[in-house]
Amino acid sequence: MSEQGYHVEPDLLEARITTLTRLGELTGDLVATASRLAERQPMLGTAPPAVELAKRLREAAGQSGLAGEVRAAEREVQEFQQMLSEAKSAYAEQDADAESAVRGTERAPHEASS
Repeated sequence: MSEQGYHVEPDLLEARITTLTRLGELTGDLVATASRLAERQPMLGTAPPAVELAKRLREAAGQSGLAGEVRAAEREVQEFQQMLSEAKSAYAEQDADAESAVRGTERAPHEASS
């Protein structure tokens, strides 16, 4: 039998899924930290240049800045983790179906001789 297609190792896939889940949790913590940073008013003084700099720093940390970028990364990690979970489930289902088909084929000759 020639080797075609992919060789999937469910245990290795599960390890990747676990790692991505943890990465997603850590990224969520980073989102919370970046959001808190965006809410803080930097203490740079009341001079117009300091106020402008503080405003820019808050914008850089806010939804369109760091917090937004980290939130987008968190979504991507979660989507990839979900995709791996679905792939693992689909592989396990196909593997179980193939095993059932082989077992059915093995039993058929015995049933015919009975």
